Amino acid sequence: MTKQKGRSHAVKHGVEKAPHRSLFRALGLTAEELDRPIIGIVNAQNDVVPGHMHLNMIADAVKAGVRMAGGTPLAFPVIAVCDGIAMNHIGMKYSLASREIIADSVEIMTMAHGFDALVFIPSCDKVVPGMLMAAARLNIPSIFISGGPMLAGRFQGKKVSLSTVFEGVGAHKAGKMTDDELFELEEKACPTCGSCSGMFTANSMNCLTEALGLALPGNGTIPAVYSSRLRLAKQSGMKIMELLEKDIKPLDIMTESAFENAITVDMALGCSTNTLLHLPAIAYEAGIELDLEIVNEVSSRTPHLCKLAPAGEQHIEDLDSAGGIPAVMNVLYQQGLINGDLPTVTGGTVAETITKGVNLDPEVIRPNEKAYSRTGGLAVLRGNLAPQGAVVKKGAVAPEMMNHQGPARVFNGEEEAVEAVLGGQIKSGDVVVIRYEGPKGSPGMREMLTPTAAIAGMGLDKEVTLITDGRFSGATRGASIGHVSPEAAEGGPISLVQEGDLITIDIPAGKLQLEVSEEELAKRQAKWQKPESKITKGYMSRYAQKVLSASTGARMS
Repeated sequence: MTKQKGRSHAVKHGVEKAPHRSLFRALGLTAEELDRPIIGIVNAQNDVVPGHMHLNMIADAVKAGVRMAGGTPLAFPVIAVCDGIAMNHIGMKYSLASREIIADSVEIMTMAHGFDALVFIPSCDKVVPGMLMAAARLNIPSIFISGGPMLAGRFQGKKVSLSTVFEGVGAHKAGKMTDDELFELEEKACPTCGSCSGMFTANSMNCLTEALGLALPGNGTIPAVYSSRLRLAKQSGMKIMELLEKDIKPLDIMTESAFENAITVDMALGCSTNTLLHLPAIAYEAGIELDLEIVNEVSSRTPHLCKLAPAGEQHIEDLDSAGGIPAVMNVLYQQGLINGDLPTVTGGTVAETITKGVNLDPEVIRPNEKAYSRTGGLAVLRGNLAPQGAVVKKGAVAPEMMNHQGPARVFNGEEEAVEAVLGGQIKSGDVVVIRYEGPKGSPGMREMLTPTAAIAGMGLDKEVTLITDGRFSGATRGASIGHVSPEAAEGGPISLVQEGDLITIDIPAGKLQLEVSEEELAKRQAKWQKPESKITKGYMSRYAQKVLSASTGARMS
């Protein structure tokens, strides 16, 4: 009968816990193993998602590290959706909503089984924020070790990624790519396991987990197929035992200043717009209100240092070779833009970690004086079309599209818009409006990668703007404005736009304006009727009733 103290004490100590110990013994655990802290290994492995297919190798390495440091590791799974496979059909409605299920399932397993600490193994899109939400909610010693990014593919002498294939579909429709070329691209774009190779949502969030201080250096950038990823996993397994001994918990690290550091890194990297859904939801679990206004505030003082795919030609493997997140943060720290006094899971401060980071390639991580722009890669827009805000990845917008005015082409859903784009109905100067794709209206807030990639593939990304109450993949580029709040399904102004209305976009000024009088909008509002939900049973029906606006991070009420 164990004498070891801790949360697991409640499930294994005392005469009355003899049945519990009997069940642990059924797992093959010895008395010595039961005397040690029990560490939950939250493993998102499955055989569906390329970014997750190898996570059992990561988990085995973590377990080895835990055992070396005197703990007993026990793994349990969470679900994971591949956004690429879920794209442009009903499956995408379930992607963002899976974030809440992931957080809730970790909470359930942890509370039910009395783990002393947790090692989180995410890789792709909603798993990272879902796990971060759970870590904040549970607030027991925790560390993150992701599966790592995929290596870029090679096609016609250039590095390519999944987004290149989506754009290839548009190029094929426009007659710019043959059947054989598209097939070759399809075969070569995703050559290894790991999260897709650009600065898409998964890699954005894994990099920001490192910036928050909840993962060891290298977590966001070491490629999935490198052996150094396995060594990092072993080190993370050992480190969790140190965090447990010192009683260092997530909320000791996830402070308001830590989130500001993460947003600063977000702006410097030009991360996915989805980070502005996930960071507020994670902060909420940490008891912090993260208003979207802080984005423009931080962006106004943060240089845009990196342009990784889809905004540029470089990929996460290039960022890793250049020094990774510590090198990026060190450049920012030298400019006084990073708070270096904050704690991290390394056991030291942010400054102690990042001052070891050296920029080994100024073409990948530009020095401050050669930044792509003096302000960050993301921006929040407001105006009568988006009173509660909208989000754009301005670092991936062509200079000529920073200011644009054009006629609205209105579509009540992604499918209508894709048909029009691929059918050649969208012309230079148009403003494509896709509505009823928000958290409630979809329900689930689908990604609009298919229409944005089709526009880019057809060569219109420097001539057409797309606006939606849905969201975008991190792979989206061009003048793509999402998260419009309030959404159409709540009667937001985007529901009142009519074909041909003029819309003005001024990204540098943060403006998104529908050029229609207040009197006319009031008349339209009086006639508007809320549409019926597109899903009336199961989880998504319940989700539609409880989910809040994108401006809150689309969290549940």
